[in-house]
Amino acid sequence: MERGSRRHEGPAHLVQIVLERQSSAPISRQLYLQLRQAIVSGQITAGARLPSTRAATRLWTISRGSVVEAYETLLNEGYLFGRGGSGTYVAKDVPERLVTAKHSQAERNAVLPRLSRAAQASARSAALETPPQVPFVTGRSAPDAKTRSVLKRLAYRHVGILSDHYRDPQGEPHLRETVSSYLAAARGLRCSPERIFITAGSQQAIDLAIRTLTDPGDCVAIEDPGYPPARLALAAHGTRQLAVPVDEDGIRVESLVGHGGNVQAVYVTPSNQYPTGAVLSMARRLALVDWAAANGSWIIEDDYDSEFRYDERPLAALQGIDDHQTVVYIGTFSKALLPGLRLGYLVVPDRVVPAFRSMRTLLDRFPAPFQQLVVADFLREGHFSSHLRRLRETYRISRNRLVSALRDRPEFEADTPHQGVHLIARLPEGIDDVAFAKAARRAGVTVGPVSPMCIGENPRQGLLLGFSALTDAEIEAGVARLVRALDMEARDSP
Repeated sequence: MERGSRRHEGPAHLVQIVLERQSSAPISRQLYLQLRQAIVSGQITAGARLPSTRAATRLWTISRGSVVEAYETLLNEGYLFGRGGSGTYVAKDVPERLVTAKHSQAERNAVLPRLSRAAQASARSAALETPPQVPFVTGRSAPDAKTRSVLKRLAYRHVGILSDHYRDPQGEPHLRETVSSYLAAARGLRCSPERIFITAGSQQAIDLAIRTLTDPGDCVAIEDPGYPPARLALAAHGTRQLAVPVDEDGIRVESLVGHGGNVQAVYVTPSNQYPTGAVLSMARRLALVDWAAANGSWIIEDDYDSEFRYDERPLAALQGIDDHQTVVYIGTFSKALLPGLRLGYLVVPDRVVPAFRSMRTLLDRFPAPFQQLVVADFLREGHFSSHLRRLRETYRISRNRLVSALRDRPEFEADTPHQGVHLIARLPEGIDDVAFAKAARRAGVTVGPVSPMCIGENPRQGLLLGFSALTDAEIEAGVARLVRALDMEARDSP
């Protein structure tokens, strides 16, 4: 091989060139035709470098004269161009007229296979789009320099785990032990490492719970309004959904009475109802647990941001007051640490551990160990509690400044949330929240319209604004952009 030529190997080196030595067609002609087809079909992409004539001689076991003749024909026809001292490359604008008719006919005759209804529905949903990381997108995280430094040090400690063997489908025992201790102390859960499953964030935990606890056609009760990705996951599994209204005390448990054994599971966000921010009262928590036990229904408790309570301790988790083992508890490190770690967890009743374990193995064998071991040490060495104290204070300041900035504007109304990392802003009468959210995106900020999260008639209007990781400059500029977007939307409204 020529000195340094391996650095320049590209797609052309991988193309299968099959030359018929007994054919009456010259070798140069065969090479020309096969290279042209590879270029036109996109197998060799525009800008790709072809092997030098000497390298091609060895690569395809033909004479250099045959390679030169094939290359020159392609150069003359506009498929290739030469770059002095560098080599021969595929042109950007190749003559495609030779294959256009053939491809068009094939497309007309093709019967395209369809996607599943679930895939089609999710593809149309704006709730699953990844929004730009600008004010006031939800889900941003802002660990400080101290936390980042500790995580880097712990990551270096475990980097050798990358060359390892198949692991436990429930997750690393080291992490499950520390999560169990944390949840028992911080959230009052009744758990042990044997009941914990580590997942790739809370969305995979939701999916795993749905797959294990429900069958297509089962009825699942959900909050109205509620968390859109959970609704879409339930729809993708083929379940029927029963919308249950939400008020200032959370899901109205009395609305479940009369449905009885028809409801296989209830999905709730009791500590910080998504999106309204309501906290499920203790009376309703007890009523929901008793109702589930009396009717043979599961409760899927999504406790996605319980670490962020600013004014008082959170109420006990449903799982901690459940004497009947009907609650499956979901949590995540995405809000409290970093979304990029992709770490969530499930706490399940003892009797269903084997079922969850087999389903977890079926989905993706086991969670990646590297991030788990880093976070396990972060918890075990006491960094997590001090990190949370600093992060809560940062987010408290961001919350207060955003609420103050909104209240300075007569166009918006916003209450101060006592928990979580987002708030609800109310719009002036007559402004559609979906249309306004699009106008806000054009103005350079991201807000979530509340009405698409509703199921019943007369959906609520409002905007979901995240305040985590917001700087003072972002708050000032972001609110100004919201006002401009509102002015534009008001002018455009009939």
